[in-house]
Amino acid sequence: MARYQIILAYDGTDFLGSQRQTSTSPSPGADSRTVQSEFEKALRKIGWQGRSILLAGRTDTGTHASGQVAAFDLDWVHGLDKLKDALNAHLPRDMAVQAVGAAPENFHPRFDASARRYRYRLFCTNVRDPLRERYAWRVWPPVGDLRPLADIWPGKHDFALFGSSPRPGGSSVRTVHSAKWQKRADEWIFDIQADAFLYRMVRRLVYTQVAVGQGRLPAETLVRALDNRPEVRQAVRSEIPASLAPAAGLTLVEVCYDNLV
Repeated sequence: MARYQIILAYDGTDFLGSQRQTSTSPSPGADSRTVQSEFEKALRKIGWQGRSILLAGRTDTGTHASGQVAAFDLDWVHGLDKLKDALNAHLPRDMAVQAVGAAPENFHPRFDASARRYRYRLFCTNVRDPLRERYAWRVWPPVGDLRPLADIWPGKHDFALFGSSPRPGGSSVRTVHSAKWQKRADEWIFDIQADAFLYRMVRRLVYTQVAVGQGRLPAETLVRALDNRPEVRQAVRSEIPASLAPAAGLTLVEVCYDNLV
């Protein structure tokens, strides 16, 4: 029995998120369609008898990934390339294993991660674009220059006004290592890397920056939202929009590990 680490890509459009969500119905096949449940189905077809794979992070319904990381234990004697081919042969068309590697027996893709990187795409046009809107947010009216706003986020801050902890009572402090907006034609691309993220944090960061870019919110509000002084945070709380950027524009690009090749 050995532990394997895989990098998984998927189109999240038709998934109810990444984590398995078992229905209370006793009927067979009652589980919701998630990334985890589909991957475990493929694993069972090649002899896996485990109870649950380990995932590096949770992605929302409709969110995509090009660098999700999973781990599992398996008796396999045919080599890493054969394992990748076998898994891909049984996975649905909207999922694919990009790489397979051996991992230490105590490797955990979530708890051993040192950083995660997300990318959000949006484009500005007043006409619907059904093909692009599967993977990006169509924004109208257009936004101004978003690039200076990325400088607000790097550093260690309390992001409580932009998301919630995955664990009840958990800390909302996160360290953002880098953030950047890029413009390509009518498209804007936001890349952000942090030690970890709050639930729905990236989608709210994007939404608020778009609100600034459209002139609906002053940039100073975003700066004040990271101020640790209680009186400042309380004053700005009502100014931060509760809305989220659509999940379709978000992709988990990479999970980083310090001690693994």
